[in-house]
Amino acid sequence: MPSDDVDVLIVGAGLSGIGAAVHLHHECPGRTYAILESRESIGGTWDLFRYPGIRSDSDMYTLGYSFRPWTNPKAIADGPDILEYIRSTARDYDVDRHIRFGHKVVDASWSSEEARWTVTADRSDGSGPATIRCKFLLFCSGYYDYDSGYSPEFPGAERFGGELIHPQHWDPETDWTGKRVVVIGSGATAVTLVPAMAPAAEHVTMLQRSPSYVITLPARDPVARVLHKYLPTKAAYAAIRWFKVLTTMASFQLSRRRPQLMRKLLRSSAVKQLPEGYDVDTHFNPKYDPWDQRLCMVPDGDLFKVLRSGEAEIVTDSIATFDETGIELVSGEHLDADIVISATGLNLLALGGTELSVDGEAVDLSSRVGYKGMMLEGVPNAALALGYTNASWTLKCDLTHEYVCRVLNHMQARGYDAATPVNDDPALGTEPFIDFSSGYVQRSIHKFPKQGTREPWRLHQNYVRDILLLRRGEMEDGALIFTRAGERPGAGEPETELAPASA
Repeated sequence: MPSDDVDVLIVGAGLSGIGAAVHLHHECPGRTYAILESRESIGGTWDLFRYPGIRSDSDMYTLGYSFRPWTNPKAIADGPDILEYIRSTARDYDVDRHIRFGHKVVDASWSSEEARWTVTADRSDGSGPATIRCKFLLFCSGYYDYDSGYSPEFPGAERFGGELIHPQHWDPETDWTGKRVVVIGSGATAVTLVPAMAPAAEHVTMLQRSPSYVITLPARDPVARVLHKYLPTKAAYAAIRWFKVLTTMASFQLSRRRPQLMRKLLRSSAVKQLPEGYDVDTHFNPKYDPWDQRLCMVPDGDLFKVLRSGEAEIVTDSIATFDETGIELVSGEHLDADIVISATGLNLLALGGTELSVDGEAVDLSSRVGYKGMMLEGVPNAALALGYTNASWTLKCDLTHEYVCRVLNHMQARGYDAATPVNDDPALGTEPFIDFSSGYVQRSIHKFPKQGTREPWRLHQNYVRDILLLRRGEMEDGALIFTRAGERPGAGEPETELAPASA
């Protein structure tokens, strides 16, 4: 087999890409694979983002791999620790030698006659495009645009005399010691930056247009500490992982079924950690229900601590304009600032911007329905690893990689060359692929595939259901069609018109 012809091509060498390679190694022995990474290092998100205090927004017992126990005592881990976990996994499982750095995938074309993808990648060294062929294509590039974050137009920003920074492009030389810092935003990035910068800054202000739900978790989980004391490492990790899965699922279900009760619990928790008389309903009581957007997790209540100490404050208001010395608010208040950090979110980008075509026909992602949350209607031998919005990213990615391995082994055992999801139900309703009210989702979700209203086209946000569907479900379910080279079941344009879901 030529060196540029592999069985499986993985796009992305981040958390999910490294995990996919290990699954392939163990569950599909003998298969050749390569990993294409657009940047020059392993780690993806955890290598790119370098802003102060960067950490996981999920516990590491579920964000960590199912096959490699997280042994660091921190349940909510710092970015550098997560990066080392990913890199040591790549080294220990001999994955790193399969990575081709500086290869940004821009185009992938499927041929039914050859049952192969031809993938084109731009090389960062200027040596021209690289062409690689593969039997199966696995996108592990997430759904964020890693080239640029979301930066709204701020009136008067050009007049500001200080530094205006987006955390996605953080300069490690930035010094905020003794300076007045304003962090614009209320999401996970903002609640991470504020307590990380407050001790050294003169003062930090978190400026939010509307609040988010903030929940305190112990940085070092007491349940994990007890289980590690009495159980072997692997057994303890498995037990902790399931404990975290079930408690997160319970929190999500309570939020869906009794949102007012969950609101009261979160508000009560915030009141206990804030100074007496603090305006909780202005700054910590969102208009939306819990889990309509992700909850912001803060280890050991670090955000609340700097609010109590007076090192930081939260202002809930809107920007009227920037001026030379800071920000004038709609209320008339002025925030003096030397540094303004625009923690205003990210942009979504499906498949890392890769253009897909099947037998010469371009694939319009927005017209396709996702199959089991991981493959696309009418697109053979391709999958995308996307995590949960209401739980850890890796939980779903691990199941996706297991399922891809099941598909590959099923095809090999029965002499098939291709597996294609085919929707032959003209009455199938559709919904957004990601059902989240967050601004970063709403800005770009129209460019993504849809999800159906019934299995197997439904994208479940439920780990237990997905175990049954992906790990235990039948391979030949009538929707995933297996064929041999030269056959074309439902490739090209979708065979049925998508019906919108009823209100």
